[in-house]
Amino acid sequence: MTTRLTVAQAIVGFLEQQYVERDGRRNAFFAGCWGIFGHGNVAGVGQALLEREVAERETGEPGLRYHQARNEQAMVHAAVGYARMRNRLATYACTASVGPGSTNMVTGAALATINRIPVLLLPADVFATRVANPVLQELEDPGSLDVSVNDVFKPVSRYWDRINRPEQLPAALLAAMRVLTDPVETGAVTLALPQDVQAEAYDWPDDLFAERVWHIGRSAVEAASLARGLDVVRSARRPLIVAGGGVIYSEATQTLRAVAEQTGIPVVETQAGKGSLPYDHPQSAGAVGATGTTAADRLADEADVVIGIGTRYSDFTTASRTVFADPSVRFVNLNVASFDAHKLSATALVADARTGLEQLTVGLSGWQVDPAYGERAAQLARAWDDTVQGAYDAGNQPLPSQAEVIGVVNRLSRPRDVVVCAAGSMPGDLHKMWRTRDPKGYHVEYGYSCMGYEIAGGLGVAMAVEQAGDDRDVFVLVGDGSYLMMAQELVTAVAERVKLIVVLVQNHGFASIGALSESLGSQRFGTRYRYRTESGIDGDMLPVDLAANAASLGADIFRAEDLVAFEKALAAAQNSAATTAVIHIETDPLLPAPDSPAWWDVPVAGVSQLESTQTARATYDNAKRSQRSHLRPPTPAPTSPAPRTEG
Repeated sequence: MTTRLTVAQAIVGFLEQQYVERDGRRNAFFAGCWGIFGHGNVAGVGQALLEREVAERETGEPGLRYHQARNEQAMVHAAVGYARMRNRLATYACTASVGPGSTNMVTGAALATINRIPVLLLPADVFATRVANPVLQELEDPGSLDVSVNDVFKPVSRYWDRINRPEQLPAALLAAMRVLTDPVETGAVTLALPQDVQAEAYDWPDDLFAERVWHIGRSAVEAASLARGLDVVRSARRPLIVAGGGVIYSEATQTLRAVAEQTGIPVVETQAGKGSLPYDHPQSAGAVGATGTTAADRLADEADVVIGIGTRYSDFTTASRTVFADPSVRFVNLNVASFDAHKLSATALVADARTGLEQLTVGLSGWQVDPAYGERAAQLARAWDDTVQGAYDAGNQPLPSQAEVIGVVNRLSRPRDVVVCAAGSMPGDLHKMWRTRDPKGYHVEYGYSCMGYEIAGGLGVAMAVEQAGDDRDVFVLVGDGSYLMMAQELVTAVAERVKLIVVLVQNHGFASIGALSESLGSQRFGTRYRYRTESGIDGDMLPVDLAANAASLGADIFRAEDLVAFEKALAAAQNSAATTAVIHIETDPLLPAPDSPAWWDVPVAGVSQLESTQTARATYDNAKRSQRSHLRPPTPAPTSPAPRTEG
């Protein structure tokens, strides 16, 4: 049997019938479709979504729901925020018009793929038949008439295809779902849709629209690999667990907790892995790496065996390969992706994080670290927590520090509430200082660290919270620099009646890059918002009223002149109905948060007439000497003393 539909209608019908199942729990994979319409998709995917919405009104049968966005990049961010909150078990599709509408999604695609979050992109394309070429907004390539602007999605997509004929669609849709639901392969999937093909009618086999369940399994570590990994861990005197995003996505936090408590091994966290343990758990030593705590980075410096769980070891995690400093350090990496499991010359344990941790729990039964080592780790963690409390309570005048603002939000938020951030200085401050109490309470996009993600990503998080019926508030922390990049989705939050609490920190420029610029000898050049004078952009501060801007977009506005007013405004926003609120507060960008001495490799000019740059270059050259290759084979040292055991 067949059904006659357009290509776009067939896509919508197919997406509605896709489900995922893990651990016996089954749910629809697509929560809906974000879209901004223009020529190229208005008569294709747009018409198909309209037809489905009309049918839903008439029959009451739910279908693929359409959500209107204000910016194409932002709608991809919203899809990513939603998918991450759902542990990659659900996402959205995103459709955009030909040309600039579609290429606006490229940044979002890169963000999704780098963070390994599933999102389906449906960019409109030029005519497959080429009957009217060149059409409006078409890129003409003299070397090939088959090239369009949508080819730029290829390097930032995990799967890319162009549907030039209806017959190609079924295979492309199945390939897209295979990638989207694979924990190893997932990321942005792009199906470029020529505008004439979208509207073309075709007789589709009804099996294309049958309910289809994609099973997400839990692979186990191969026995010989597990034995090698256990040998390395058992040889350790100062082992350390690095918990990455894979712990959260695989829902392995309780299993990690069991391993840590059984063995006494301290746990440090990457940005994506923050929340793997509650901040006050006895084995929790906090954030590791370039934005790490003094406790975590000291333990990392001294660790002789590092056990990475679900981490890809970015340069921030390894402090540009300086933080794991023991000359004989060895790595054991548990990761569902072989690519990540083999990094840093590790003993690779390729498996699902939860299943692999369960295997480690059994394999390390009766083995523990020396109690003195565990107590030292706990003392370091307590000392850092005291440092954080001091920063929260600093009482700076006349303007508070960003750390104090974070402290108020952390104190007034409930344990299951979610903090969202992405770029600037706040991700580093949050990584070091935010006291996470729930595995899904921390949502900082730091794979791409994309300015403008915050509000759009927070919208996706809040939509996931609302659909799940969770009692969580979503706090979006955003600096003025990121806010000015992409604030439009405040309108979408208002339209969708989604509650966001946006804390807008005004520091009159790019605080993070300002501090980095100064450390590199570039004197905060081009990082402050000022009037232009004859000598450069160094005049008085600009009279920009971001609170008024947010009010014009439909949000409820609170202006906080100090921390007392900020606390009152935050409490009012928490107690308000389901509406989006923006709390505006000015901070002093020159008041830093507490830090560890960890380093981040950003090259400094090799020659300069500026004394500040010369000094910075000398510091840089000295730091480079601490970088490690980590090429040492992972075989346990035969002279290692017997580990302490019980039982």
